Amino acid sequence: MIQNWRRRFFRRDLGLSALKALGLDSELDLTQLDLLFAIRGPVNEYGEDASKEETMVSTVAERLRIDPSRASRLVSDMIARGFAQRAVSQCDARRTIVELTEKGDAVVDAARKFKFLVMGQFLSGWSETEIATFLPLMERFSAWTDEAPEIGAEHFPQEVADIARALAKKYQD
Repeated sequence: MIQNWRRRFFRRDLGLSALKALGLDSELDLTQLDLLFAIRGPVNEYGEDASKEETMVSTVAERLRIDPSRASRLVSDMIARGFAQRAVSQCDARRTIVELTEKGDAVVDAARKFKFLVMGQFLSGWSETEIATFLPLMERFSAWTDEAPEIGAEHFPQEVADIARALAKKYQD
């Protein structure tokens, strides 16, 4: 079940559907849409601090977990195409920040509305009790997945050693 969800998530079906349904698939690809979301930094995607901080290219790189030089190229492309613009930081005039233009804002708003419509349609068949049960569990699972990469072999030394030995034995055979 989780593997099926993971495959759909990584294929990015919902984002692709949003681009196509909104007539944006000839103008933007998924990476560019992600970039616009990273510039905007919606709270539900990047946490509470995201909407309060100014977005710099380094912020975009961190949010997308990409190299800063790649983030810089992507941001420059979105600026050239009129979806984003550079501005001066209100906190530190020496710093350059990145903001969405009206065009970029409109795209992010439309994509979010599309995604909420699809999710709402899916959940429309659920009872209030099911939704009330699901949401905290999904939040808990999402929090775990954010922490999971930090969980290492040190938490399960014997089990990991056993798995490694079994794998090594398969390679020797």
